[in-house]
Amino acid sequence: MRPRFHLAIPVDDLDRARHFYGEVLACPEGRSSDSWIDFDLAGHQLVVHRTGARGAVAHTAVDGDAVPVPHFGLVLDMRDWQALADRLRSFGMRFVIEPHIRFAGEPGEQATMFLYDPAGNAIEFKAFADIGQMFAK
Repeated sequence: MRPRFHLAIPVDDLDRARHFYGEVLACPEGRSSDSWIDFDLAGHQLVVHRTGARGAVAHTAVDGDAVPVPHFGLVLDMRDWQALADRLRSFGMRFVIEPHIRFAGEPGEQATMFLYDPAGNAIEFKAFADIGQMFAK
């Protein structure tokens, strides 16, 4: 069996989280209560917990971008990455880092985009033309 991640993140509003993850990102919803919701994020368990406001987000420089830390995300194939970028644009999402190619022409060249969910959690979606380059130096 392929390992699956379980990630729990804080949110301040479950209805907004349900819309964002369920409608915008099209993640199927699993179990829920009045304080948390499970989502299927490409086969991984993402649990949003209503906890209130988040702490400060730092940034680090990566190939000219100010990358928010902490963040989480998915590595998609290029076709799915482009379809998601188009879907997010159709919902009028504001990107923290617009969809683009990072490390162009270098080992590890990748498509990347960052956005915040409604609770301020930073999310990165990336893709590699050659998945074998994911850990290239």
